[in-house]
Amino acid sequence: MKEILVTGGAGFIGSNFIHAMLNNRDDIAIVNYDLLTYAGCLENLNDVENNPRYAFIRGDICDAASVKSVFNRHDFEAVVHFAAESHVDKSISGPARFVETNVLGTQILLQTAKDVWGGARRDFSGRRFIHISTDEVYGSLEEEGARFTESTPLAPNSPYSASKAGSDLLARAYFETYGFPVIVTRCSNNYGPYQFPEKLIPLMIMNALNNRPLPVYGDGMNVRDWIHVSDHCRAVEAVLENGRAGEVYNIGGSNEMRNIDIVKIILSLLEKPESLISFVTDRLGHDKRYAVDASKIKEELGWAPAMEFEAGLRETIKWYIYRNGKLPPASL
Repeated sequence: MKEILVTGGAGFIGSNFIHAMLNNRDDIAIVNYDLLTYAGCLENLNDVENNPRYAFIRGDICDAASVKSVFNRHDFEAVVHFAAESHVDKSISGPARFVETNVLGTQILLQTAKDVWGGARRDFSGRRFIHISTDEVYGSLEEEGARFTESTPLAPNSPYSASKAGSDLLARAYFETYGFPVIVTRCSNNYGPYQFPEKLIPLMIMNALNNRPLPVYGDGMNVRDWIHVSDHCRAVEAVLENGRAGEVYNIGGSNEMRNIDIVKIILSLLEKPESLISFVTDRLGHDKRYAVDASKIKEELGWAPAMEFEAGLRETIKWYIYRNGKLPPASL
């Protein structure tokens, strides 16, 4: 049985990854290490809490003693590191927490895993550390038709993306300096079940369901590449199993959409009027466009996204409706 440490497993992507691994693999046991901050919710994992291959430990990745204690009590073959502060707006108003969690917390995990796994001989054979990052570290695309590749220079524009870029560079340094088997993944915008309603899609769904204004930054023309969280989880599993140590893999859904178009689709599917849209002052440092070239992971690891965007969006909307004890409209 392969035991894996998943950090931030009570969050959006982490909980989906745990569900996927426990449902699809019988050779995997998972320890979920999560501080349960505002966006972490153990209810996301109610249906696996009694699974003998799952355990939860509440803890902070910035607490070196706690992290070391967990490593000393388990023989992890891999770490999948989702834990992070991730909301751009909150990073603008309070960047210190983002630097602490995303940079220092990642360094503590890397150092602890290196020390415990390597010992005096620094033999990491068979171990993997997957560091989950974001396409936001690349900055904003200005050239029409251009896409981020793994060799695109890092140019983060928000405190959040800067903190993730810092953690990415630490991961690279641990590979280059110590030969530590870390792999970085950089994914485009995720959507799907279990997402805390502060990001675009769940926020718009919840506001529309409750007939509240849908706040859209600026003119709503900012473009993002969207991927269903289930496709992201399959990509992370592919990297965990067959990715090359020291490499970066971009993960994208090839679904470039303007924010305003997504908002209008949500309103249409929920049979709500576009008069609910409320344009608000644009966010500071708001990147105009992200688009990801995911050809490397497709060619090397045989992964490709499977979920068509509108089908995934319909499923996501229905999930939030049922989660809130309501029935979906006939249009869904």
